[in-house]
Amino acid sequence: WLSSTSYIKSFNKFLIKETKLNKNSEILDIGCGRGKILGNLTSKLRLANKPIGIDIEQHKDRDKRIIFNKTDAISYLKKNRKKFDLILLKQTIHFLPLKDIKKLLLLCMNCLNSGGRIAIFTLATSKNEIPTFLKMKKKLSRSLKRDQKMLRYINVLYPGSISKTFSFKVKISREKYVEMIKNRYISTLLNLSSSDILKGINEISRRYNKNLNFRDKLICRILKK
Repeated sequence: WLSSTSYIKSFNKFLIKETKLNKNSEILDIGCGRGKILGNLTSKLRLANKPIGIDIEQHKDRDKRIIFNKTDAISYLKKNRKKFDLILLKQTIHFLPLKDIKKLLLLCMNCLNSGGRIAIFTLATSKNEIPTFLKMKKKLSRSLKRDQKMLRYINVLYPGSISKTFSFKVKISREKYVEMIKNRYISTLLNLSSSDILKGINEISRRYNKNLNFRDKLICRILKK
């Protein structure tokens, strides 16, 4: 569902509303992946200038409506001289240690236009509905506790930050969801062994119905310059 048209449209509707984007907005997406969110924004807002996406992976099927740079965020921002109205960090900031988060956010602030915003998205840290198997659930729980600590840290650094919640109602077949698990669609699956993944898939097949319905919820922290 994460790459579906309905999800991307719903996410961008939320993003436009909460960050006041318009056709003249200059946008940077840190950890853009294939750039599908930025590509959709480009078309929806008819952006005057192509948004910029950076990622350490260079996917062959990345969106052609964006300017892509294969690099890490801190290196890019140190060299950057461009100013942005929005810097998007969707489920990427939690990969960094706290000291690097502080450095990254300071660099982001320095690259914002007056009134510009940083939008940080992380998985909801409580009442998370994502279907899991036992080992995945334990790792996800540890990850969410770290995210809670990270969000508290951001609140200390930027006490004026605004908190919002994005929610998307997911309807997906168990078969497709299993494929997502095989492809390690969330970071908590990345370090699991092939054996762990196989056991997890068997557990998912036993525990859940053929069709899954749940809410994918993200916490959004908005920092304004």
